[in-house]
Amino acid sequence: MAFDIAVLRETPASAKMNANRRLRPNPPSEGSESNDSGILNERILVLVFESLKWDLRTLCVTASLNQKLRAVAKRLLWREMCVYLAPHMVAALASGSPNGRIGGGWDSLAKLMVYCCGCQSTRHFKIGSQVAGHLVKASRFSKTSGRSFLTKKCRGDLLYVSDPCEHRMGELEDDLGVYRGVFQGFMRSRTRAYLVRRQVELEQIVRCPYCGARVWSMTKARLVPKSAARRLGSHEGGLEYFVCVNGHLHGTCWLVPLSSDDNDLAQEEDDDESNDESRNGVRRIEPNDRTATNGSMSSMGEDIVADGPA
Repeated sequence: MAFDIAVLRETPASAKMNANRRLRPNPPSEGSESNDSGILNERILVLVFESLKWDLRTLCVTASLNQKLRAVAKRLLWREMCVYLAPHMVAALASGSPNGRIGGGWDSLAKLMVYCCGCQSTRHFKIGSQVAGHLVKASRFSKTSGRSFLTKKCRGDLLYVSDPCEHRMGELEDDLGVYRGVFQGFMRSRTRAYLVRRQVELEQIVRCPYCGARVWSMTKARLVPKSAARRLGSHEGGLEYFVCVNGHLHGTCWLVPLSSDDNDLAQEEDDDESNDESRNGVRRIEPNDRTATNGSMSSMGEDIVADGPA
């Protein structure tokens, strides 16, 4: 389930055709190396995207042009984008992995960083209407939050989890929270070992929205600690989440309205969490990181150009 231009629904087919005309390289002349010519030169590609501050729309269009560029994007460009967004988190996730690879691929991790997968009813979590996925305006991933999703028997695992993306569901309903996360070295994790040892069955219908792999229900596996609900601002039994065979987590919860006292406590926790995240070096994707002209994800760094690259 590659992260490509289809995710950016507002992109018309004509824009892709125009991009093909602009970006398709000229045939190499005799005696030249085709892999070192034009747009297929990987060093040039990286320099171009660095100058564009890893603009998401441009990267999606580039990866959709042909098989060679898609392969380069999958192997190199998505990884570099992930490093740009969250260098320390990526370093932690890739630590100890063979050849620096991660489960599901770098394109799946890039999608997980910038895309809320939405929600539809499941066996243990019912909603009135389906919530569509969308690009996020801001994200913060934290291993502190991740620890709240691990039972005592799995506390040795390293898990990053985002703050919930809030969705209004109507005047008479609580807001819906949608969150996502990723394990480091999931194949060697205590969580996976427990699931395999207990022979917990994989879900038949639900799939990972980031890599398309099969998933385990943590509710079914009885691996949802009470601390997860407290961390999310939900009530016990008011959440569900899944973990796929590649270590991607996605889930939903009902967000309990906070009193003024609860808001003050949440603000104090946010302040502590901000300090933790600054030490972890995870960059936030701020609302101003969208271009004013076309709504695509522009510079995700500290310096933002209002109308994006030319």
